[in-house]
Amino acid sequence: MKYILTFICLGWLLNINGLQAQEKFTLSGSISDKQNNETLIGVNIIIPELKTGTTTNEYGFYSITLPKGNYEIVISYLGYNNLIERIDLTNNISKNFQLNEAIESLDEVVIIENVEKLNISNAQMSVNSLTVKTIKQLPVVLGEPDVIKAITLLPGVSNAGESSSGFNVRGGAADQNLILLDEATIYNSSHLFGFFSVFNPDAIKDLKLYKGGIPSRYGGRVSSVLDIYQKEGNSNEFHATGGIGLVASRLLVEGPIKKEKGSFLFGGRSSYAHLFLPLFDNQNIAYFYDLNTKLSYKLNDNNNIYLSGYFGRDVFSISDSFENTYGNAVLNFRWNHLFSDKLFSNLSLIYSDYYYGLKLNFVEFKWNSGIQNFNLKYDFKHYLNNNFKLFYGLNSIYYKFNPGQIEPSTETSGINSYKLIDKYAFENALYLDVEQRLSNRIELSYGLRLSSFLRLGQDELNIYQNDEAVVFNNELQIYQKADPIGTESFKRGHVIKTFHNLEPRFSVSYQLNENTSIKGSYNRLSQYLHLLSNTSSPTPLDVWAPSGKYVKPQLLDQFAIGYFKNLKNDNYSLEVESFYKTIKNRIDYIDGADLIANDAIEQVILNGHARAYGLEILFRKNQGRLNGWVAYTLSKSQQQTKGRTASELGINNGNWYFTPYDKTHDISVTTNYKLNNKWELNSNFLFQTGQPTTYPVGQYEYNGITIANFSDRNASRLPSYNRLDVSLSYTPKPNKKNGYQSYWVFGVYNIYNRKNASSITFRENRNTGVNEAIKLSIFGIVPSVSYNFKF
Repeated sequence: MKYILTFICLGWLLNINGLQAQEKFTLSGSISDKQNNETLIGVNIIIPELKTGTTTNEYGFYSITLPKGNYEIVISYLGYNNLIERIDLTNNISKNFQLNEAIESLDEVVIIENVEKLNISNAQMSVNSLTVKTIKQLPVVLGEPDVIKAITLLPGVSNAGESSSGFNVRGGAADQNLILLDEATIYNSSHLFGFFSVFNPDAIKDLKLYKGGIPSRYGGRVSSVLDIYQKEGNSNEFHATGGIGLVASRLLVEGPIKKEKGSFLFGGRSSYAHLFLPLFDNQNIAYFYDLNTKLSYKLNDNNNIYLSGYFGRDVFSISDSFENTYGNAVLNFRWNHLFSDKLFSNLSLIYSDYYYGLKLNFVEFKWNSGIQNFNLKYDFKHYLNNNFKLFYGLNSIYYKFNPGQIEPSTETSGINSYKLIDKYAFENALYLDVEQRLSNRIELSYGLRLSSFLRLGQDELNIYQNDEAVVFNNELQIYQKADPIGTESFKRGHVIKTFHNLEPRFSVSYQLNENTSIKGSYNRLSQYLHLLSNTSSPTPLDVWAPSGKYVKPQLLDQFAIGYFKNLKNDNYSLEVESFYKTIKNRIDYIDGADLIANDAIEQVILNGHARAYGLEILFRKNQGRLNGWVAYTLSKSQQQTKGRTASELGINNGNWYFTPYDKTHDISVTTNYKLNNKWELNSNFLFQTGQPTTYPVGQYEYNGITIANFSDRNASRLPSYNRLDVSLSYTPKPNKKNGYQSYWVFGVYNIYNRKNASSITFRENRNTGVNEAIKLSIFGIVPSVSYNFKF
């Protein structure tokens, strides 16, 4: 801490001396789309004469300090016409710019939004972005555009297979990803158990995935941050966008509350395939719906307010015997305030809720669980000068965990009401980020996050001998639940356990030449919440639990180094990154662990540690009729849970074992080919090493019962996964830019009908008595068609 503060102070003094040597002034303002007044994120503001520039922040604000003089300002952004204007900078100037969308643009597939040479020198690394246009072009199952499926085509990102929820980043688990929608936490990113994601692409404005080099303003997860912002709405005129598919449709409307000052946005999606099931005498139901909303209003030049929300639900039932409902709800009120042309602030008040409900009519009971949090964020962005910027703020989150509650569903039910003990916690953080340019070749980004986690009082907490909730049976050589020796109760305001962690972050970029740079980064992150799941893919039934007396927070250290190069005037680009990370206190489960309705989860978990390392390569073609990317990841992800004493075996005899999300080889090839103005051909090919699993390697009989003998944990693998998807987009009137516009998308998922294994189970054949392996495949070939429109 002392060294970081000293470094910051020295940098500040150096820049102050520079200010005194030459008179400087600040140019600041916002940049928006001229057609709808939507602020634009990541717009380049470049001053060619000085070979310097900046970009707009998450709210479209920019600030750049320059020596007194007359300059040509070049403003560029993907998909928009460049704006060139001359500015006479003899005093501080506040100026807003508006960009026109390019009339004729191939809208190239670009992973990093800013393909300017400026980004070569930027210290930020391990970040990927996708445009909404790209997401909608990608072929997907059942034709519904999907954000999560799209990011799995990037290097270092995968999932547990078809129809699996969540995603894995650099060998991490799905619960180690922080997923934000307008700064609010999304705890389950999937609809229908992983078939679709919860994000409506029509409502998305910006999407960034941080795999490493994570700024200090983010915390609470140790693998990645998926940061998504919704559109603000059109404050000039009314517009609607939508799509009609085979299984789901969507509609988004936006318009002015007060022209050029306020706007609204409402969007909705719903699936409806279940409506046709009764035609086939099928009484089952499976559908989802979600709603997006946002209200924006400009009070004056220095103040803007926003109110955004999301609500989504999934409903799944089997006849009249089983009904499952789950989903997210978030609400965020934000206030942007400009203290000066160099100091920008954002205050956010956020509510987030994840609910899971289950009703079993045949046993006459219902179950519900969930997690709620209330979040206060106050962030500041301080543009001291063009070479030195400060970002700082605070964050406080109050959690309430409902592990589960059982209630009778009928008056005649024999089930007694039972409530698992609610848990409460406070998570707080202070952070400081610095962006500093030392020279034309070297740029630094460094910071520190001080996080704390307070496990608050609860009605009842078990007490164990020697504080060990799991004991090792030396005679049977297995781990077993410990018997509590008593309980203790706490008032809600009492702090049961406190954790504090310092989380330094550091990134550096060295520019070899104007087209090439090398970068390095180091991250330490803490995670205080744990998703209790012993499956390879999280399910809605999984429960979040806080760190506490018996569960320690996860601590990550990650190092990364990369080589970045733009080729042939940015027509091509190459990114090569290598990473190594370790995680302390990664929990794993003892054999036979039961996680459902478990009020003493500490009795079935052990703390271990994990490691992951690998190489990522991303080669892009950014321009031309044919564009796209090739992504390749070579990696390994392992976990080790040793015995606590010399007499204990640990899990897997204390040896390293593969995590369920280890993929040695992961290749994806994504292409977009513009046949002509009306037709576009899109494709993606995937190949992945099979997922680790545990197979039986033998069997024996005991008292006439056949008992399987299993291998070491995750010592086997499913067969390799591969498929090819294609889609064809048809725009009847490509030159029409106003009024009603439409296009069709015809797609085929898994075009060569490969039966990829989702799982392999073993059973005894009832006819022959011989054991056999049964492969479960989710999808074969799946055609789709969708109609998309806007007006």
